[in-house]
Amino acid sequence: MLRTHTCGELRITDVNKTVVLTGWVQRLRDKGSLMWIDLRDRYGITQLFLEEGKTDAALLKAARALGREFVVKVEGTVAERVSKNANIATGDIELKVTNIDVLNAAKLPPFTIEDETDGGDDLRMKYRYLDLRRNPVRESLLLRHKVAQQTRSYLDSQNFIEVETPVLIKSTPEGARDFVVPSRMNPGEFYALPQSPQTFKQLLMVSGFDRYYQIVKCFRDEDLRADRQPEFTQIDCEMSFVTQEDILTTFEGLIRHLFKTVKGIELKEVPHMTYADAMKYYGSDKPDTRFEMKFAELNDVAQGKGFGVFDSAELVVGICAKGCASYTRKQLDELTDFVKKPQIGAKGLVYVRCETNGTFKSSVDKFFDEIELSRFAQKFNAEPGDLLLILAGEKDKTRKALSELRLHVASQVGLRDKNKFAALWVIDFPLLEWNEETNRWHAMHHPFTSPKPEDMPKLQSHPGEVRANAYDMVLNGIEIGGGSIRIHDRNTQQLMFKKLGFTEEEAQKQFGFLMDAFEFGAPPHGGIAFGFDRLCSLFGGAESIRDFIAFPKNNAGRDTMIDTPSTISQEQLNELGIAVKGTIK
Repeated sequence: MLRTHTCGELRITDVNKTVVLTGWVQRLRDKGSLMWIDLRDRYGITQLFLEEGKTDAALLKAARALGREFVVKVEGTVAERVSKNANIATGDIELKVTNIDVLNAAKLPPFTIEDETDGGDDLRMKYRYLDLRRNPVRESLLLRHKVAQQTRSYLDSQNFIEVETPVLIKSTPEGARDFVVPSRMNPGEFYALPQSPQTFKQLLMVSGFDRYYQIVKCFRDEDLRADRQPEFTQIDCEMSFVTQEDILTTFEGLIRHLFKTVKGIELKEVPHMTYADAMKYYGSDKPDTRFEMKFAELNDVAQGKGFGVFDSAELVVGICAKGCASYTRKQLDELTDFVKKPQIGAKGLVYVRCETNGTFKSSVDKFFDEIELSRFAQKFNAEPGDLLLILAGEKDKTRKALSELRLHVASQVGLRDKNKFAALWVIDFPLLEWNEETNRWHAMHHPFTSPKPEDMPKLQSHPGEVRANAYDMVLNGIEIGGGSIRIHDRNTQQLMFKKLGFTEEEAQKQFGFLMDAFEFGAPPHGGIAFGFDRLCSLFGGAESIRDFIAFPKNNAGRDTMIDTPSTISQEQLNELGIAVKGTIK
């Protein structure tokens, strides 16, 4: 090695040792007769010290020629610092330099490579290799490494085997858009990059590998946002001869293990909530349960009083914001404007103040007297000082809008603490959902999900009432994983494809290999996949997953560092048999 120690390693016990360090010049401070240089590597920072009259003149000159981000090798003697720095691990010592070798000079970087940088997102994405030198980004990747390490440790202890599945697979019509890859050796035919290893892990169960996992790259050609990337990583798992409860127990164990080993937190037992209750009380299938603020339905006490908005509504529903009766008119107007945003979709907001003196003040006093408003308050178990916020309209849209309002108010009053964690299993999802645009049923999860056994008779007669043997894990209002017990016999799988609008020929062409495999002794099986990038970002207390991916894409799906996607040569296109006619708009 070129070095004897790293820049984060030396302590007061190393004083008087002669050592060699390597790294990047973080900062220089030249006071004329005294000079300090901060030398950085991935492990930390060590201060270098040079003094006129005691340091060789040629060495001092060489030090003054250094610039930020120069790569250097430094030899010197460890000394105790006069002015110690408690903010860094090496803050008790410094290195009295006796030799400097410049291993590589550097141009001035386009942004400051420090914890607090002056570089914007686009600039840092273009020079990602420089951004990765900053502590916050490096620490995010170290956290990612630890989550992966502990995931493997736990699953290995549970007798899972890690198996790699193919990256070039068959395109399927369900789910998000595939990324497709043309085949030169099979002109006019295409591979797809996997959205998940779903069918392969099921085939592994048929093969007798009863516990499989993989930390695997997946690809989806879909619109992007902060928590989405065109390529992402998931913890993909499957088990044979299990019930839903077995899977929930096993993977609750994984999440609790990760919290304990990565975050040092003892996560409480994870409660179960049905999809129906999640929608009724939170308006979302991924409710944030760090705080209460459950929905209360008011149809029976709010309708028939002459207020047309309530009387004509399919649902009148609200939340109780504890201690918020002191909200000003301006604040209430801002909440009204919030729910009227097109992406929220409500037509207005009704409020009721539960005053501290026991009276009520509302925006609908003209239609409801004190006694009637007190009945509203009873529905919420509201107390003096609370604020009731009420929406009315079509059931599904109103619940969705109130869910957004609930999260908005919770953020305002500090209930969404990123250092507090609440996990939840959501179970009993609908198996199918009707799509008005395509005029057919679609699988809410995917077409391999098994119906609840007791709901099987309804699959023919009332498909919309069939519950899936499916489950999602939600953490702080974000879905971090989901899975299901799978269909494992050909007849049920064929029936499912039929309900999804596949002809027998289409089903055989797309998934015949899987249905054929089911005829050779497929065991009952089920599994789950966790969003690895998203899980890491939650552990790191970040909104975006980008800083937990070494080389992410931007919101347009571009890697601005290597400038891709990009055009390819006409020669390559000819080899692939692809004709490109102008620019696709």
